[in-house]
Amino acid sequence: MTTGLAISRLPRAFDLDLAREARSLFPEFTGEMSDLVAGAGGSSPYLMSLMALETGWLPEALTDPDAAVAAELAAVRALPPDQLKPGLRRAKQRLALLTALADLSGAWPLERVTGLLTDFAGLAADVAAKAEIAALVRRGKLPGQSEDDVECAAGMVILAMGKMGAHELNYSSDIDLIVLFDETRYDPDDFYDARQGMVKATRNFCSTLSDKTADGYVFRTDLRLRPDPAVTPVCMAMEAAERYYESLGRTWERAAYIKARPCAGDLDAGARFLKALRPFVWRRHLDFAAIQDAHDMRLRIRENKGTGGPLTIPGHDMKLGRGGIREIEFFTQTRQLIAGGRDPDLRMRGTVPGLEALAAKEWVPHDVADRLADHYRAHREVEHRIQMVHDTQTHRLPQTKDGLERVACLMGTDVGQMTADITRRLNEVHELTEGFFAPGSRSGQAQQPVETVEFDENVLSRWPTYPALRSQRGRRIFERLKPELLRRLAKTAKPDEALLALDGFLAGLPAGVQLFSLFEANPQLIELLIDIVGTSNMLASYLSRNSGVFDAVIGGSFFDRWPGLEVLKTELSEKLAAEPDYELRLDMARRWTKEWHFRIGVHHLRGLIGADRAGVQYAELAEAVIAAVLPVVIDQFSAKHGMPPGRGATVLGMGSLGAGRINAQSDLDLILIYDPQDVENSDGPRPLATRTYYARLTQALITALTAPMSQGKLYEVDMRLRPSGNQGPVATSWASFTAYQQSEAWVWEHLALTRARPVAGNPELAVDIETFRKELLSGRSEQDQVLRQIADMRARLAAAKVPSGLWDAKTGPGRMLDIELVAQAGALLAGSAAHDVASGLDAAVAAGWLEVADAHSLRHAYDLFWSVQTAARLLSSTLILPESMGEGGAVFLCRSTGFGTIEQLAAALEENYAVSADLIDAAVGEWEDAKDG
Repeated sequence: MTTGLAISRLPRAFDLDLAREARSLFPEFTGEMSDLVAGAGGSSPYLMSLMALETGWLPEALTDPDAAVAAELAAVRALPPDQLKPGLRRAKQRLALLTALADLSGAWPLERVTGLLTDFAGLAADVAAKAEIAALVRRGKLPGQSEDDVECAAGMVILAMGKMGAHELNYSSDIDLIVLFDETRYDPDDFYDARQGMVKATRNFCSTLSDKTADGYVFRTDLRLRPDPAVTPVCMAMEAAERYYESLGRTWERAAYIKARPCAGDLDAGARFLKALRPFVWRRHLDFAAIQDAHDMRLRIRENKGTGGPLTIPGHDMKLGRGGIREIEFFTQTRQLIAGGRDPDLRMRGTVPGLEALAAKEWVPHDVADRLADHYRAHREVEHRIQMVHDTQTHRLPQTKDGLERVACLMGTDVGQMTADITRRLNEVHELTEGFFAPGSRSGQAQQPVETVEFDENVLSRWPTYPALRSQRGRRIFERLKPELLRRLAKTAKPDEALLALDGFLAGLPAGVQLFSLFEANPQLIELLIDIVGTSNMLASYLSRNSGVFDAVIGGSFFDRWPGLEVLKTELSEKLAAEPDYELRLDMARRWTKEWHFRIGVHHLRGLIGADRAGVQYAELAEAVIAAVLPVVIDQFSAKHGMPPGRGATVLGMGSLGAGRINAQSDLDLILIYDPQDVENSDGPRPLATRTYYARLTQALITALTAPMSQGKLYEVDMRLRPSGNQGPVATSWASFTAYQQSEAWVWEHLALTRARPVAGNPELAVDIETFRKELLSGRSEQDQVLRQIADMRARLAAAKVPSGLWDAKTGPGRMLDIELVAQAGALLAGSAAHDVASGLDAAVAAGWLEVADAHSLRHAYDLFWSVQTAARLLSSTLILPESMGEGGAVFLCRSTGFGTIEQLAAALEENYAVSADLIDAAVGEWEDAKDG
């Protein structure tokens, strides 16, 4: 007889008499098919009993297994209520027999075997639950529900957990369920009646599945994964469960929900519930504290189940024992918990797909993922054969020789070969996973001696008083880190100075468990931390308030090449689109921006980029943020007031942003221009006059960028460069802007326009603005008028802002602002539309105002000043002083500017300040003299 099974392996018969009996049950079977039923029946009393029951059904089922499966599932769906118990049990027996033979013969891979068992479990739960709901509806026990509501189980939600949730049910598995109901379907006054009905329905449908009758049972059900099962009903309201997880949920429950899946009842309500739980399951930061939690769970399991002893095959627990299935699952799920909050691609329910996703994102080496996946499949097959013998829910290999021989026979091998193979696999799983879970035992961490440096005990003694070290868990992890921290500090140029910097960092941390766990799992970050705290007070202070940015370093691409403006825009826009509401989007923008901001600072600090590239990258980051956040603000605003009237708006970057180069602490100078195209009002639910609409939209954008939210601010914004300055409206119409610039603007406003650049908003309007700007600037301005304005502005600046010392490279005669004025004047005199300082100085030469050598000297000086200013803004939020910048800061300043010593740099600054001031005085001096006269 031919069958639909593609046989690639065969079990052996343990009991030859039973094997002959099995063959006799199916005289039509010949060859390999006859050997298959003989091997299965001769080694498994359970399978032998099923074959004896299904002699009429099995031969036809094996000719087309797919059709047989479909027919059984269809029959289950059509079962009348009074036939549910026997009908489900008959279907279970048939599918158990078919999957066993397909599994033993190698015809079906593991995933198909477990998938079919899982699908049947979900269908069985669904028909059993809906039968109970229908009975309650008929008796009026579910207020407000009718027969039309039975199809969605009147709001009952059945979540498959564990292996059932992941489509990984084992051969004789219990099914772990959490049963909830959607309380929003019921009037609040009917809540208790509805809950009482749902509890009764849950108990009844679980009994339908798990009661052992003359026909056996369907599935043993376990409802203990629900919130606080000792005191909560077997069916809870979704809202109550959500509140529990938000306030009391634990790491093991987060891990359990990785595999959670609506499998029966109201699937839509189940999907909504799991979506609401995402912030609980998937933390937004890299959650390395989950490693310790998982390790603690492993130790408790070993203690409670007695599986922590040495490896011996007889009696070994393939699930919970050393090197077993749970080790692979914990390894996979913990890494998913660590990074899945930041990367949705890692949120796979299945163990093997989870390993594949982790390998694809380089969280697990590909060879490790492949080996663990192979071991997982092999372990599961052993587990299935253990359970096939007597249909028992056990994961332990038999203790007796005969018991082991039965399992080996089902494996198609002998006991010696089976034992050797299982031993090898268990040991390899243990080796691959144990180091990940035992943070205190990692080689090289805490064993190396601290260098012979006497650290200030007064500093060390106050660490336990800091907020980050007040919890027992935080202190315990930190004590494991402390020797390595001190060892790295001892190797710095000035250990005492670095210790104080680290002390300041620790003092500013609001909490420590997550960060300390991150360092413990990634010791290479300690070196980066010491480098930062020993160099940049500003970056260290920033880190203590935003330690989550360290997550970006672990992401794998932290030290890659700069991706560029367009990639940044796309990435942030996609992340914002994935967030469900406005505030979460703004917080996401802050978190994302901080990580990229931190990346630029670290690259600059470590000499991977110079000050010039850092300035460009900071500017591109800011532009990407504005371009991505503006549509989010418009969408939020439009929901109330309608879409932007006319052509919409464009944001102009002014000042340093417009020139395409800012530093780590720069404000953003912005102007918003809109074109209403004669539209007088918006068309939303609460329409606004066009001018009011754009004024409020501009304020909404400013708030989106500057509001201090849970993740801080994005940027400070300055809009004083708009037409008429602080006296003018915050948003300027296109017609008003052009008219003002052509007839009313002061020379200083045209100077500012030399650095204006559209950075976000309507692209068509942006083209028009840039075209107008170029045309306006192309008309050569009167040199006398421009230089008189320059002289006046220099005088105003000198009166308003006195240099704060040698290291203030920005303000004062011959310094950055002074040279920027000259560059803007050069662009205006030459009719150049170029934005940057270097091009403006070249334009001044082209206009015949500056000599080539003078422009070159000013450009050289400006580059030096920019390097000092950019480095200084990374070192400190206040003015840097030689006596307070520290050894690390001095080294960074020198490296950033190309000088050997801080004294040489100081001398160069003084010289260049003087030379630049003299050159500018000479170029502008006669107008200053005339003004004074």
